[in-house]
This record gives sequence, structure tokens and C-alpha cells, in this order.
Amino acid sequence: MKLKTRLIIAFFVILFVPFLMFGIAFFGFSKYQMQAIEQSYGVPMSWDTLSDTMQVIGKSTEKVFKELKSQAEKDPDRFLDEAYLEKMNLEMGELPAYLLVRKDNELYYNGSGENVSKLFSELPAFREFSSSSDGGSYIGKDVKAFVKQLDVEFSDGSEGSVFIISSTKKIVTQTKHLLMDLLISIVVILFFTAALLTIWIYTGINTPLKKLSEATERIKNEDFDFELNETGKDEISELCRDFDEMRIRLKNQAEEKEAFDRQSKELISNISHDLKTPITAVKGYVEGIMDGVADTPEKMDRYIRTIYVKANDMDRLINELTFYSKIDTNRIPYHFNQLNVTEYFDDCADDVGLDLRERQIAFTYINTIDPETMIIADAEQLTRVINNIIGNSVKYMDKPKKKVELRVKDAGDFIQVEIEDNGKGIPTRELVSVFDRFYRTDTSRNSAQGGSGIGLSIVKKIIEDHGGRIWANSKLGEGTTMSFVIRKYQEVPVNE
Repeated sequence: MKLKTRLIIAFFVILFVPFLMFGIAFFGFSKYQMQAIEQSYGVPMSWDTLSDTMQVIGKSTEKVFKELKSQAEKDPDRFLDEAYLEKMNLEMGELPAYLLVRKDNELYYNGSGENVSKLFSELPAFREFSSSSDGGSYIGKDVKAFVKQLDVEFSDGSEGSVFIISSTKKIVTQTKHLLMDLLISIVVILFFTAALLTIWIYTGINTPLKKLSEATERIKNEDFDFELNETGKDEISELCRDFDEMRIRLKNQAEEKEAFDRQSKELISNISHDLKTPITAVKGYVEGIMDGVADTPEKMDRYIRTIYVKANDMDRLINELTFYSKIDTNRIPYHFNQLNVTEYFDDCADDVGLDLRERQIAFTYINTIDPETMIIADAEQLTRVINNIIGNSVKYMDKPKKKVELRVKDAGDFIQVEIEDNGKGIPTRELVSVFDRFYRTDTSRNSAQGGSGIGLSIVKKIIEDHGGRIWANSKLGEGTTMSFVIRKYQEVPVNE
């Protein structure tokens, strides 16, 4: 059953059942309590009397007050007889009342057996108040007592007052019992109604909620290796399924964050190491110039060229790092245009070839594609791809005669570009990882090749953003071929 349906049923049960049961309880308890008050206090009860506690208290001591008043008219000195006073005090029996006798502003008799100094100081003065048999006065403050006063003059000329004190603090009358019973009945009715409804609703949602609680605790402890299998059709089951989807996303995010943190630490370590090498070289050659070691024009020219090369290496590393940050936030500034493949790669080969020949590296360029072939690409970013691949090839060359070959050929709807070198090659098991961020085939911290480990990941990102694909083939000890494809640009005829 849907939770919504359960709650609607529960609403109407809570709305009507307690009112019905409370009405029955109210009339039953009221009838019982009125009979009990009549038996205990001899006070005729009605609905009006039941609602007036002071009236009940006043009527309950009416008989004793009349007897005391009759005695005052006959023999006031009888109120100085403690035995008589004790007898009258006991006559009030279970009533929450007792006698006090005052003589010349002094407490003569205390029927409560307790300290009544506060009450005594608040009592009305002689002749200040005169009570009727069913009336009296109420003293509030800390005392909270209902007082009936009977003033007398003793034979010795002294003045006295006899008080019937009914304590509202101690009164646990049937009127209070009625209210308490009604309150208890309300609580019991509501409790059992709520309990039954709770059990009914609880049985429908307990299991999935328990699973959710356990799952939340596990997620709080960063444990995502569990699964919530909830197939019900109610809202809680749907929530469990949504929660499980969230768990999967959190797990993936946690794994990505862990990998990113690890890669970031590696990047910082790599950049720090790779910047230190050219900086150390630059400082060394500058110190050589300052100390006069470069004492010939040839040495000075060689020192300056070396400083220039090392500065370019640092600039390249910083550019890679800057570009990497753009990749990570998908903010690479692409400017796509139509490019003629032959013209573009002819120019690119001229620039690359000049640089490689200066490094004593043989360079070969082969282009077998139709001269009219066009592609849609960002020339600057595509040049970055070529330079990064060739730079990576040069970095790992280990043979006396170094060579790089750039080939551009037709591949149907695509052009295919291949860059082959005769370096030391890449183990087969590592070919799938060469385009991952921060991956290096040479993990030695003493490697002279350097590199941030993000060059080929930048290449992969740019090629994929061009709608292409890149891969690598290699033979250990012989060399590596990096290949990528980009779709040709084709005019689509418009049917008129």
C-alpha cells in the first residue's frame, strides 16, 4: 500500500476515534466522580458544583462549622480545651482541612501538626472577616488555603478566632481526580490509537527505512561497497532506489577524487623535479658567465644557447600546466576553421623539420592525400598535438642515429596521421595507459627525460574534441608509432 494511502486512513482514524472514545470516557468518569464526591463529603453534586472547586470545599466543612458556631454561642471557653479541639479536628476525618485557634494574636492550637507560621501571618484579624457555613476566604501567595473564620470572646476578656483551614495544596478531591482521570484517559486513548496506527504504518516502512539507516551510516563512514535491493512500489522503496543511485555516484566521485588527488600530488612532484633540472642548469651556466669561465666567443655563444634551450623547457612545462588546468575545467579555447590538409601539414613539417635537424634528428615527411582534402580543425591546437607527440618521441630516443617520420594518408572518410620514431619503445602492457594523465613509462625520479606526464593526455583530449581517435603501436627496443584520425570535411548538397 502506498504511504500516502496509509497516512490518509491514519488521519481520519486519529480525527474521529479519539473524540468518540473521549466522549464516552468523559460521561462515565463524571458520573462516577460525582457519586464519589457525594459519598465522601456529603455534598449534593451537579455539573455546576463539579466545576467550582471552592464551592465543594466550602460545603464539605459546612457541618463542622455549624457545630463550632453553636458551641461558640454556648461556651466560647470550650475552644481552649485541647481535648475538645482534638476531637473536632478528628471529626473532619479525610477532609483536607484542620483547625487553628488564635488567642490574642498568638497561635493557641494547630491541628495540622506542621509549621503554619506563613499561614498564621496571613490570617484575617479579629472581626475583620466573618464566614458563613458554606463560605470563606481564599489566601493565595505561598499559602494557598481556603479559610473559614469564627470569632469569639473568652471569659477572661481575651479575643480569639477559630479557623477551619482547607489546604488547596493538599486537596486531592474527586474533582481533581476527575480531571486527572480524564487527562489519563485522553493520553491512554491517544496512546493506543497512535500505537495501533504506528504499528500498522511501521510494518509497511520499517524494512526499507532500516536499510536506508544502515546505508547512511556506511556512507558516513565512506563505505560505498554495498547495494540496496528494494523492489517495492511504495514511496520508501522508490527512495531506496534513488538512494542507491546516489551511492553509486558518490562512489564514483570518491574514486575520481582519490585518483585526482593522487595525480595532483604526482603532477606537483613531477613539475617540481622537472623545473629543478633546467633551473639548476641555467644557474650553473649563468654563474659560469659571471665567473668568466665563458672566456671565448664560442663558449659564450654555447652558454647562452644552452640557457635559452633550458628556458624554453621551463616555458614548455609551464604552458603544459596552464593548458592542463583548462582541460580539467573544459575551457580549452577552440577556434575551428576549414583547413586544407596538404597546406597545413606541409607548413607544419617545415617547422618541425627545422627544429629536429638542429637537434641532429633525421626527419621524413610523407603526404599521400588528395591536395584538395579539407578538415574542420583548430590549427593551433592541432599543432600542439603534433609538437607534443614529436616532443615525447624525442624525449625517449636512445639510439645514435635518431629519426622521426611524419605520414599523412587517406583513410576513407578520415585522414590518418602517423608519427613514427626509432626510440626505445613502449612495453605492450603499457600501451593502453600512455594517454592517461600523469602516466610515464619511465617512473624513475632520476630520469633525465623529465616531462610532466600530461603531454599525451592533452593530445588525447584535443583529438577527441575534434571528433577523432588516437592510439599507439610500439615494439620494445625498435620504436613507437602514434596514430590519430580526423574526419574529412565534405560539402552536403542541398536539394532544391
